[in-house]
Amino acid sequence: MHIIFSLFFALLLLVPVPVYGEQAVVISPEEQISSLNLTEVQQYVERLDAEIKGSIPVLDFKDMVIKLVKGELDWKPAEIFKNLIQQLFKEVVANFDLLGKLVILAVICAILQNLMASFEKGTAGQLTYSVTYLALVTIAIGSFSLAVNAGREVVENMVSFMQALLPVLLTLLVAVGGVASAAVFSPVILTTLGVFSTLIKNIILPLLFFVAILGIVNNLSEKFKVSNLADLLKGIAMGLMGIFSTIFLGVLTIQGVAGAVGDSVTFKTAKFGVDAFVPVVGGVLSDALAAVVSSSLLIKNAVGIAGVAVICTIMLIPLLKIITLAFIYKLAGALIQPIGDGQMVNCLNGLGNNLLLIFAAVATVGLLFFFVITIIVGVANITVMLR
Repeated sequence: MHIIFSLFFALLLLVPVPVYGEQAVVISPEEQISSLNLTEVQQYVERLDAEIKGSIPVLDFKDMVIKLVKGELDWKPAEIFKNLIQQLFKEVVANFDLLGKLVILAVICAILQNLMASFEKGTAGQLTYSVTYLALVTIAIGSFSLAVNAGREVVENMVSFMQALLPVLLTLLVAVGGVASAAVFSPVILTTLGVFSTLIKNIILPLLFFVAILGIVNNLSEKFKVSNLADLLKGIAMGLMGIFSTIFLGVLTIQGVAGAVGDSVTFKTAKFGVDAFVPVVGGVLSDALAAVVSSSLLIKNAVGIAGVAVICTIMLIPLLKIITLAFIYKLAGALIQPIGDGQMVNCLNGLGNNLLLIFAAVATVGLLFFFVITIIVGVANITVMLR
């Protein structure tokens, strides 16, 4: 009997039994993107499209992210470059009116000053020069204040967009296992965004505006000079911006790398625990977790690239306006120099130089936000790479 049972079980072992392989876990990036809350970001981008009025190809943030994930996004660099050149010429033509006013006033001032110089004391000539100079300065200050307000507005727009984009990026950072990094980044970035935007809007730009006023006052009279005070304030403004930017990026980078190392260890432990201690389906859950992380990493990179594109779009038109206005001031100074007074030429050149400083300040904010997005994306990549 024992022999019969033994033979029976031996035959059972020889009977072929179909075995099904484990199905690969596939995560659709489109499904993950649709589950993200991109409403606030998309609404901001739609408002942005209304503002730039076709100067740049229409932006659909969600559609851009999907196309980036699939590798189907057509940037059309030739069309973008063409639109930028057209916008630049449009700004130059729009400011020709300002250029004409500055040159005409300078010519009138020079002619009257030369005619009145033949009088004994030249009082009438000096009075005429002062009145014309004040009229020219009034026009220049009006356009300069518009440029400063444009700089303040673009900083506010970039901060608003970053506040809408950061929750999406931090959510995706958590999805790839960067829990510690997200916990560090969330308060640090949100706090520094508010502090830095306040610093630029309420301290740096007003200081640069005051420097421009001092430059005008410095050229009112040959006896009353405030150039050293203007240089001091300019140095303070640039120094504050440089110091804060360096501290912010340094802290963000160090904390991000430290968080990435901790997150990689945590993820390894979690994946090993699921695989080893969950019976039967532990391997499937572990593979599903890895698939979600890989898909989230791809989406996060796409969201980061799309965010950088929107930041560049926000900056582009205002920066073109500022640089065009600086060019107009410089051109007016060059045209006036052969016929005008040196003080008037120095005043216009000083305004042009100060506009270049405003351009640099606004561009620095945009560059800082670019680094913020890059660091968040890079930390997630480091977290996955260390696994």
